[in-house]
Amino acid sequence: MKIEHVALWVDDLERLKDFYCDYFKGSASNQYVNKAKGFTSYFIAFNKGARLELMKQDDITQSSAQSYLGWAHLAFSLGSKEAVVTKSEQLVNDGYKKISGPRITGDGYYESVFEDPEGNLIEISV
Repeated sequence: MKIEHVALWVDDLERLKDFYCDYFKGSASNQYVNKAKGFTSYFIAFNKGARLELMKQDDITQSSAQSYLGWAHLAFSLGSKEAVVTKSEQLVNDGYKKISGPRITGDGYYESVFEDPEGNLIEISV
């Protein structure tokens, strides 16, 4: 058994599609549109692992509070400490908000944490 995909509601579908494709080497599917529901989505496939479904629906316009029970972050394994440092520098230089890192966590991960363009947390690790 494996996780096939995770889904994320977004406000700016095109901006988030470009972010995950550009920064994490994703490949976007053709856009899916359901006009009756006001729903549009893309599946973003990565080199390995689960896909990310980015979803926009006309009647979903509010974000939840910052602290809540549920999903906490999306994590990408980059393969090396050097790749984590390089990607962290790229994201900082391009103006994305760094939350932490690069650092070794208490449980031994080498990681950085950033916000994507809509404030969702992205963890990048070895």
